[in-house]
Amino acid sequence: MTISKKSMKWIPWILILPVILIRGFTTLYPIGATLKNSLFDIKVLSGVNEFVGLSNYINVFKDTKIISSISFTVIFVVVSMVFHVVLGVALALILNMKFKGRRFLRTIVLIPWAMPAVVIGMAAKWGFNNDYGMINDFIRRFVSDFQFNWLINTGSARAAVIAMDLWKDLPFFAILVLSGLQFISGDIYEAAKVDGANGIQSFFRITLPLITRNVITLCIPFTLWRLTTFDLVYAMTSGGPGEDTSLIAYRITMEAFTNLNVGYAATLAVMLFLVMALFSWFNIKVMNRMSD
Repeated sequence: MTISKKSMKWIPWILILPVILIRGFTTLYPIGATLKNSLFDIKVLSGVNEFVGLSNYINVFKDTKIISSISFTVIFVVVSMVFHVVLGVALALILNMKFKGRRFLRTIVLIPWAMPAVVIGMAAKWGFNNDYGMINDFIRRFVSDFQFNWLINTGSARAAVIAMDLWKDLPFFAILVLSGLQFISGDIYEAAKVDGANGIQSFFRITLPLITRNVITLCIPFTLWRLTTFDLVYAMTSGGPGEDTSLIAYRITMEAFTNLNVGYAATLAVMLFLVMALFSWFNIKVMNRMSD
């Protein structure tokens, strides 16, 4: 029995069909279920499960806790990404320099990124403690009577969360930028040097334009990761003081698994998904325009 060429082309699709079905189900079903639940008032503890339409979406903008979470999430994402770009590029330039021990430094600089965020959050919780924390202990070596509760005051608690997020993921961002620097030929810098360009001029006229596309590409996943940050806040501040460091992903988790308010949590998840999809679309448009 011979198989025609027309039939042969379907064999690969038949072989991968089980994987496609499983992947499609595990992806589409949770999305569909979340969309459905967002239209219902589902409270597990009280046994409530009734259709409320768009009421959950309207109530989001009346909830002061959610507004606080959204405001800090915006601050967290913007400030963190600005420092990721600025410090990440600076660190990448340092790692790209030729000096003894460069390979060793490139290796150990990734240690914070390799550590689980929960471990970092727990360590930071102790490190920022007023009485026996490492931060205040270091400051007291210069100012003996220094007293400050970093994680109790709103401004300092938010700054501490952003600082620890930077400490963890900045090295990985820098390494990825470094990979882009590796593709810039040294001949370009030599030619610029012959033409009289100094280091600063070479950076702004050669290095920065050539790595801009790479940096913008990196900003897409790193921003999405910031929007879904949960474990660092959970281990470090538990959303405190009050709700001031409660990121939106943390608030969704609390509504779903602590308050057991499944419908409201689904609403927040859908809104976060739409924001992330819109941001991804915008960045892809920017990238396409830059490539034209």
